[in-house]
Amino acid sequence: MKNFLLALDQGTSSSRSIVFDAQGRIVAMAQREFRQIYPQPGWVEHDPREIWATQLATAQEALAKAKLTAADIASIGITNQRETTLVWNRRTGEPVYNAIVWQDRRAEPTCAALRARALEETFRRKTGLILDAYFSGTKLKWILDNVAGARAAALAGELAFGTVDSWLMWQLTGGAVHATDVSNASRTLMLNVHANTWDDELLKLLDVPVEVLPAVWPSSHVYGHTRADLLGASLPIGGVAGDQQSALFGQACFKAGLAKNTYGTGCFMLMHTGSQFQTSANGLITTSAAQPGTTPEFALEGSVFIGGAVVQWLRDGLRAIEGSGAVQQLAQSVPDAGGVMFVPAFTGLGAPYWKPEARGAIVGLTRGSTVAHIARAALESIAFQSAALLTAMSRDAVASGGAPVAELRVDGGACVNDLLMQFQADLLGIPVVRPQVIETTALGAAYLAGLSSGVYRNLDELSAQWQVERRFHPTLPRERAQERMAQWERAVRQSVAE
Repeated sequence: MKNFLLALDQGTSSSRSIVFDAQGRIVAMAQREFRQIYPQPGWVEHDPREIWATQLATAQEALAKAKLTAADIASIGITNQRETTLVWNRRTGEPVYNAIVWQDRRAEPTCAALRARALEETFRRKTGLILDAYFSGTKLKWILDNVAGARAAALAGELAFGTVDSWLMWQLTGGAVHATDVSNASRTLMLNVHANTWDDELLKLLDVPVEVLPAVWPSSHVYGHTRADLLGASLPIGGVAGDQQSALFGQACFKAGLAKNTYGTGCFMLMHTGSQFQTSANGLITTSAAQPGTTPEFALEGSVFIGGAVVQWLRDGLRAIEGSGAVQQLAQSVPDAGGVMFVPAFTGLGAPYWKPEARGAIVGLTRGSTVAHIARAALESIAFQSAALLTAMSRDAVASGGAPVAELRVDGGACVNDLLMQFQADLLGIPVVRPQVIETTALGAAYLAGLSSGVYRNLDELSAQWQVERRFHPTLPRERAQERMAQWERAVRQSVAE
């Protein structure tokens, strides 16, 4: 029996492929970084061809490392950076413009205009989202409005829009499949998440022709089959989910009240709310969870735009460290941050603040401050932002009759940093739980593919596979933790220009 699964994990700064066995253990992994393109302040782009080339190369490399062939793979799962927006020509497959990355802020004037027309509540009621340049629909509108000939070509049915999952499926199937899953579609400002269908009213408000949109399917679904020449045989694509919903699934957070935080380029905290569409009163958004079947499932989400990316800035911008792995040693060379607070609002502040005008700030500097204090403050900023999210999430949970979050499951690259995880538990006052497999974003995609291909029978089987590697228990007195959070909130206010 084919009992291996191949997960394609297309992220913001790199493409990865991971081969898992049926027990959810990593067999082999390959990863390649690609260029970040910054045409002007606030703009972030990727080359769609580089996204595809690096993703295909890592898939081939992971299979080779695992000493497996396509004949051993039951199914492929795809997980991806979510709101990043691509438009390409259906006939030639050529992109009409670079991919506009989720961090990009150029669509803010469109959002402001819609807010000025008092349309925020319309979008929120139907999509669960707020009107922010973060989401795909306004990026798509920008491409149609600003790329010569794009709108006319779109109306003629010549163009295809997609998030990165759609782009990869188009490439993998040689243009045979133009589709997305509900979790990615829910991030576009165009999907009615109650019905899981594109919404005519929202499309009209965004001036997006329906002709460019992909088909929407459940997250666990056989979307199509790959071209045989790419990986050695034609393989089913059996699971697709946006990276954060995929991580929630990979963490076995299948029930209401279970929460996870992914520490990647950004930080993303999601709490499953079951079939309940719950609107946040505390600056969070409602999103579709990865859905194994046709029944809508939801999660509350908070997004931190700059998480691990602050470490990249220490490396590439400030040149304070040689490699990202050196940050913990530098941060631990001082007992604390020495009063320094670092608000990494390089592209504004996300949840629960939603301050697009905020800019990065380092405050509390004295003559005794060193680069080590700045490094420690940078690491702590990841935990402070995540703590603000969890506080908001617990308030929402209690307001809807639930209980506060009792533990936080963590994953993503930066969760291997013990200093950061302990500080996170100290700020939160609840256990922070790191699983044995921290590549839960890719694991979630593999699980979704495994369900549709018969490798797994049900969710109970997946829950039984989730295992703890380490639990970080809070050691800081709650009063002191609250003082630290108050310090953080003061620094946040200083990062927003009056």
